[in-house]
Amino acid sequence: MISIIIPVYNQAEHLDNCLAGIEKQTYDKYEIIVIDDGSKDDIINVINKYKKIFGSKIAYYEQENKGASAARNRGAKIAIGEYLIFCDADIIMEPEMLELMLETLRNNPSASFCYSSFIWGNKKFILWPYDALKLKQMPYINTTSLIKKEHFPGFDETLKRFQDWDLWLTISEAGHTGVWLNKILYKVNTNGAQTMSSWLPGLAYRLLPFLPLVKKYNQAKEIIFKKHNL
Repeated sequence: MISIIIPVYNQAEHLDNCLAGIEKQTYDKYEIIVIDDGSKDDIINVINKYKKIFGSKIAYYEQENKGASAARNRGAKIAIGEYLIFCDADIIMEPEMLELMLETLRNNPSASFCYSSFIWGNKKFILWPYDALKLKQMPYINTTSLIKKEHFPGFDETLKRFQDWDLWLTISEAGHTGVWLNKILYKVNTNGAQTMSSWLPGLAYRLLPFLPLVKKYNQAKEIIFKKHNL
Protein backbone atom coordinates (compact mmCIF):
# COMPACT_ATOMS: atom_id res chain seq x y z
CA MET A 1 0.00 0.00 0.00
CA ILE A 2 1.04 3.58 -0.67
CA SER A 3 0.40 6.22 1.98
CA ILE A 4 -0.18 9.62 0.37
CA ILE A 5 0.60 12.32 2.93
CA ILE A 6 -0.71 15.80 2.21
CA PRO A 7 0.35 18.67 4.48
CA VAL A 8 -1.95 21.64 3.92
CA TYR A 9 -2.11 25.21 5.16
CA ASN A 10 -4.78 27.58 3.83
CA GLN A 11 -4.92 25.89 0.42
CA ALA A 12 -8.49 24.65 0.12
CA GLU A 13 -8.73 25.29 -3.62
CA HIS A 14 -5.39 23.59 -4.30
CA LEU A 15 -6.34 20.65 -2.09
CA ASP A 16 -9.52 20.16 -4.11
CA ASN A 17 -7.49 19.89 -7.33
CA CYS A 18 -4.90 17.66 -5.68
CA LEU A 19 -7.49 15.17 -4.44
CA ALA A 20 -9.19 15.19 -7.84
CA GLY A 21 -5.88 14.10 -9.36
CA ILE A 22 -5.52 11.29 -6.83
CA GLU A 23 -9.04 10.09 -7.62
CA LYS A 24 -7.93 9.51 -11.25
CA GLN A 25 -4.97 7.28 -10.33
CA THR A 26 -4.74 3.95 -12.14
CA TYR A 27 -3.28 2.41 -8.97
CA ASP A 28 -5.85 2.30 -6.19
CA LYS A 29 -4.17 0.58 -3.24
CA TYR A 30 -3.49 3.71 -1.25
CA GLU A 31 -4.55 5.69 1.78
CA ILE A 32 -4.69 9.49 1.93
CA ILE A 33 -3.61 11.27 5.10
CA VAL A 34 -4.34 15.01 5.15
CA ILE A 35 -2.60 16.96 7.90
CA ASP A 36 -4.15 20.41 8.36
CA ASP A 37 -1.36 22.61 9.74
CA GLY A 38 -3.58 25.24 11.38
CA SER A 39 -5.55 26.43 8.33
CA LYS A 40 -8.10 29.23 8.60
CA ASP A 41 -9.96 28.62 5.33
CA ASP A 42 -12.64 26.07 4.37
CA ILE A 43 -10.44 22.97 4.19
CA ILE A 44 -13.05 20.92 6.02
CA ASN A 45 -15.59 21.46 3.22
CA VAL A 46 -13.13 19.98 0.74
CA ILE A 47 -12.47 17.06 3.05
CA ASN A 48 -16.17 16.35 3.45
CA LYS A 49 -16.60 16.43 -0.33
CA TYR A 50 -13.89 13.82 -0.87
CA LYS A 51 -14.92 11.62 2.05
CA LYS A 52 -17.99 10.86 -0.04
CA ILE A 53 -15.67 9.78 -2.86
CA PHE A 54 -12.81 8.05 -1.04
CA GLY A 55 -14.65 6.82 2.03
CA SER A 56 -12.33 5.21 4.57
CA LYS A 57 -9.32 5.67 2.27
CA ILE A 58 -8.98 9.31 3.37
CA ALA A 59 -8.20 10.50 6.90
CA TYR A 60 -8.05 14.08 8.16
CA TYR A 61 -6.08 15.42 11.12
CA GLU A 62 -5.71 18.92 12.51
CA GLN A 63 -2.80 20.46 14.39
CA GLU A 64 -1.62 23.92 15.38
CA ASN A 65 0.66 25.54 12.85
CA LYS A 66 4.06 23.86 13.10
CA GLY A 67 5.23 23.91 9.49
CA ALA A 68 5.16 21.47 6.59
CA SER A 69 7.95 19.24 7.91
CA ALA A 70 6.15 18.65 11.20
CA ALA A 71 2.93 17.91 9.33
CA ARG A 72 4.71 15.43 7.04
CA ASN A 73 6.36 13.69 9.97
CA ARG A 74 3.04 13.34 11.76
CA GLY A 75 1.50 11.85 8.64
CA ALA A 76 4.38 9.37 8.30
CA LYS A 77 3.86 8.17 11.88
CA ILE A 78 0.18 7.54 11.18
CA ALA A 79 0.79 5.85 7.80
CA ILE A 80 0.31 2.11 7.45
CA GLY A 81 1.59 1.73 3.87
CA GLU A 82 4.95 0.18 2.99
CA TYR A 83 5.55 3.19 0.75
CA LEU A 84 5.20 6.91 1.44
CA ILE A 85 4.71 9.81 -0.92
CA PHE A 86 4.57 13.40 0.34
CA CYS A 87 2.22 15.31 -1.91
CA ASP A 88 1.79 19.01 -1.21
CA ALA A 89 -1.71 20.35 -1.78
CA ASP A 90 -0.65 22.30 -4.88
CA ILE A 91 0.45 19.15 -6.74
CA ILE A 92 -1.65 17.57 -9.47
CA MET A 93 -0.64 14.00 -10.28
CA GLU A 94 -0.76 12.45 -13.74
CA PRO A 95 -3.15 9.45 -13.67
CA GLU A 96 -0.36 6.84 -13.94
CA MET A 97 2.00 8.48 -11.46
CA LEU A 98 1.61 6.09 -8.52
CA GLU A 99 1.48 3.00 -10.71
CA LEU A 100 4.63 3.90 -12.64
CA MET A 101 6.62 4.98 -9.59
CA LEU A 102 5.74 1.80 -7.71
CA GLU A 103 6.56 -0.38 -10.72
CA THR A 104 9.92 1.38 -11.13
CA LEU A 105 10.79 0.97 -7.47
CA ARG A 106 9.85 -2.70 -7.52
CA ASN A 107 11.96 -3.23 -10.64
CA ASN A 108 14.91 -1.59 -8.86
CA PRO A 109 14.95 -3.35 -5.47
CA SER A 110 18.24 -1.74 -4.41
CA ALA A 111 16.66 1.72 -4.59
CA SER A 112 14.97 3.32 -1.58
CA PHE A 113 12.96 5.90 -3.49
CA CYS A 114 11.75 6.79 -6.97
CA TYR A 115 11.63 10.34 -8.32
CA SER A 116 10.51 11.81 -11.63
CA SER A 117 10.70 14.94 -13.70
CA PHE A 118 7.91 17.49 -13.19
CA ILE A 119 6.44 20.84 -14.12
CA TRP A 120 6.61 23.71 -11.62
CA GLY A 121 4.43 26.61 -12.68
CA ASN A 122 5.33 27.03 -16.34
CA LYS A 123 8.78 25.47 -16.09
CA LYS A 124 9.71 21.91 -16.95
CA PHE A 125 12.27 20.32 -14.66
CA ILE A 126 13.75 17.40 -16.61
CA LEU A 127 16.04 15.57 -14.21
CA TRP A 128 18.66 12.83 -14.59
CA PRO A 129 19.66 9.44 -13.12
CA TYR A 130 20.47 9.34 -9.43
CA ASP A 131 23.93 10.71 -8.68
CA ALA A 132 25.05 10.87 -5.04
CA LEU A 133 27.95 13.22 -5.85
CA LYS A 134 25.66 15.58 -7.75
CA LEU A 135 23.25 15.51 -4.82
CA LYS A 136 26.01 16.81 -2.55
CA GLN A 137 26.44 19.79 -4.86
CA MET A 138 22.84 20.81 -5.46
CA PRO A 139 19.21 19.99 -4.58
CA TYR A 140 17.61 18.38 -7.60
CA ILE A 141 15.17 15.80 -6.19
CA ASN A 142 11.75 17.09 -5.23
CA THR A 143 9.92 16.07 -2.05
CA THR A 144 7.20 14.31 -4.05
CA SER A 145 8.95 10.99 -4.56
CA LEU A 146 7.87 7.46 -3.65
CA ILE A 147 9.85 6.26 -0.61
CA LYS A 148 10.14 2.91 1.12
CA LYS A 149 8.80 3.67 4.58
CA GLU A 150 11.49 1.57 6.26
CA HIS A 151 14.14 3.91 4.87
CA PHE A 152 12.40 7.20 5.70
CA PRO A 153 14.43 9.02 8.42
CA GLY A 154 11.98 11.86 9.00
CA PHE A 155 12.22 15.52 8.04
CA ASP A 156 14.39 17.88 10.06
CA GLU A 157 11.78 20.22 11.56
CA THR A 158 14.38 22.85 12.48
CA LEU A 159 15.15 23.66 8.85
CA LYS A 160 13.28 26.51 7.18
CA ARG A 161 14.49 25.68 3.67
CA PHE A 162 15.98 22.75 1.75
CA GLN A 163 14.11 20.18 3.87
CA ASP A 164 13.89 17.94 0.81
CA TRP A 165 17.61 18.24 0.01
CA ASP A 166 18.39 17.42 3.63
CA LEU A 167 16.13 14.36 3.45
CA TRP A 168 17.81 12.88 0.37
CA LEU A 169 21.30 13.59 1.76
CA THR A 170 20.36 11.85 5.02
CA ILE A 171 19.05 8.83 3.10
CA SER A 172 22.22 8.77 0.99
CA GLU A 173 24.44 8.90 4.07
CA ALA A 174 22.58 5.85 5.38
CA GLY A 175 23.77 3.96 2.31
CA HIS A 176 20.54 4.12 0.30
CA THR A 177 19.99 5.29 -3.28
CA GLY A 178 17.20 6.48 -5.54
CA VAL A 179 16.02 5.71 -9.07
CA TRP A 180 14.89 8.25 -11.65
CA LEU A 181 11.76 7.68 -13.72
CA ASN A 182 12.21 9.55 -16.99
CA LYS A 183 8.71 10.96 -17.25
CA ILE A 184 6.93 14.15 -16.21
CA LEU A 185 4.47 12.76 -13.67
CA TYR A 186 3.07 15.79 -11.87
CA LYS A 187 2.59 19.52 -12.00
CA VAL A 188 2.95 22.01 -9.16
CA ASN A 189 0.31 24.73 -9.44
CA THR A 190 2.27 27.69 -8.10
CA ASN A 191 -0.53 30.17 -8.86
CA GLY A 192 1.81 33.13 -8.36
CA ALA A 193 3.28 31.81 -5.09
CA GLN A 194 6.87 32.64 -4.21
CA THR A 195 8.19 29.13 -4.67
CA MET A 196 10.59 27.50 -7.08
CA SER A 197 8.83 29.32 -9.93
CA SER A 198 10.44 32.55 -8.71
CA TRP A 199 13.98 31.18 -8.81
CA LEU A 200 16.49 33.35 -10.57
CA PRO A 201 18.66 32.14 -13.45
CA GLY A 202 21.76 30.29 -12.24
CA LEU A 203 24.01 33.15 -13.37
CA ALA A 204 22.29 35.50 -10.91
CA TYR A 205 23.40 33.40 -7.94
CA ARG A 206 27.02 33.88 -8.99
CA LEU A 207 26.93 37.51 -10.10
CA LEU A 208 24.27 39.08 -7.85
CA PRO A 209 25.03 37.83 -4.30
CA PHE A 210 23.59 41.03 -2.77
CA LEU A 211 19.98 40.27 -3.85
CA PRO A 212 17.77 39.29 -0.86
CA LEU A 213 16.60 36.09 -2.59
CA VAL A 214 20.18 35.08 -3.31
CA LYS A 215 21.29 35.89 0.25
CA LYS A 216 18.57 33.70 1.74
CA TYR A 217 19.43 30.91 -0.67
CA ASN A 218 23.11 31.02 0.21
CA GLN A 219 22.45 31.19 3.96
CA ALA A 220 20.20 28.13 3.79
CA LYS A 221 22.74 26.33 1.62
CA GLU A 222 25.46 26.96 4.22
CA ILE A 223 23.30 25.34 6.90
CA ILE A 224 22.95 22.19 4.78
CA PHE A 225 26.67 22.16 3.95
CA LYS A 226 27.58 22.43 7.63
CA LYS A 227 25.10 19.74 8.74
CA HIS A 228 26.30 17.24 6.17
CA ASN A 229 30.00 18.20 6.15
CA LEU A 230 29.93 19.07 2.45
